[in-house]
Amino acid sequence: MSRIPILFFLVLFAQIGLHAETIKICHECSVKSIQKGIDMAQDGDILEIQAGKYLEHDILIDKAISLVGIGNPQIDVETKGYGILIKSDKVKIKNLRISNIGKSFTKDFAAIYISKSKDFLIENVRLEDVFFGVLIEKSNHGIVRNNHISSSAVLEAASGNGIHAWNCDSLTIDKNELHNLRDGIYFEFVTHSKVTHNQSYDNLRYGLHFMFSNNDEYHYNTFTKNGAGVAVMFSKYIKMTHNRFHENWGSASYGLLLKEIYDAEIEDNIIEKNTVGINAEGCTRINYNNNSFISNGWAIKISGACYSNVFQRNNFLNNSFDVSYNSKMNDNSFEGNYWSSYTGYDLDKDGFGDVPFRPVKLFSYIVNRTPETILLLRSLFMEILDFSEKVSPVFTPDNLMDNKPLMKKII
Repeated sequence: MSRIPILFFLVLFAQIGLHAETIKICHECSVKSIQKGIDMAQDGDILEIQAGKYLEHDILIDKAISLVGIGNPQIDVETKGYGILIKSDKVKIKNLRISNIGKSFTKDFAAIYISKSKDFLIENVRLEDVFFGVLIEKSNHGIVRNNHISSSAVLEAASGNGIHAWNCDSLTIDKNELHNLRDGIYFEFVTHSKVTHNQSYDNLRYGLHFMFSNNDEYHYNTFTKNGAGVAVMFSKYIKMTHNRFHENWGSASYGLLLKEIYDAEIEDNIIEKNTVGINAEGCTRINYNNNSFISNGWAIKISGACYSNVFQRNNFLNNSFDVSYNSKMNDNSFEGNYWSSYTGYDLDKDGFGDVPFRPVKLFSYIVNRTPETILLLRSLFMEILDFSEKVSPVFTPDNLMDNKPLMKKII
């Protein structure tokens, strides 16, 4: 390669580097408005927003720039609409506070709205009293990290979601705190994305809600005291590991709802103190490994068209019902799990019980059909029913059993 092309590229890169500027925005500066600073900026510029309150809304970013807060500046939208609208690639927003987003039944007002963008970063941002927090559509390769998003949602119809993504690919949602929203995180038609280390709690509906979203991963998240826990629907090739589903109570609540899910890995999760730990309907080829179901009403409810699922090396500890099943047919495998209600023995000392364990109780079958009978949960009548069904299964699947129940819980 000759020297002339090399010199040409060096000069070009030097000119690009020299062009990038830092624009300072403050009430005492020559540039007092965030929108004015954006209008003045060129691709690659950094806008430093100094401490203070900025009464602005519908701030449009249509170039590759960075907005960086200095000293905790606040953008007060005054419920007039959107906070920031991003409609270009390579935009970065850091260290800002945005509050008082507009609310509407016809428009999805958001603190940060991202459309048809890629390579964006939203980091260390505090979004308060939002309708939607971060709303992302038709965008790829973006990061939403280490943000705090909250509202004061009372009715589902009059509230929005914390992080809402539609028709996106390759997103990273990491280390965010989301509460008092409709859904903490919502995915629809989102692929090849990761949701990690988030805390989603006290939301009206779901801590996490995703539909029609394939090849995604969810790790090390905590979902606590949400209206109905986490919902995973109409998706395939999902990995959910090292999450905690905790204290999602209510007459129609659960830690994790699975509906029409295929080829998924659900491993190393803690599912504790939920009305229903996992509710599965129409789920096929799912591996449940090394999960702990602790003090739930029902650890697992299986209903309708669930085939070729494997439950292996899970802990079932002090649940009112370990497994509920609404059919006499069974195509699922339970083997090598620990059951705190198992009363068998291990004469050959191989670590497995010598007597198979039947996790489905007749009483759970009756409660599913007649919920009022739950009042008899601790009665002698219940114990007699369960014993009779264990001796001679009539209503519960006769092949649904753990032939190798563990004698010690998995640590």
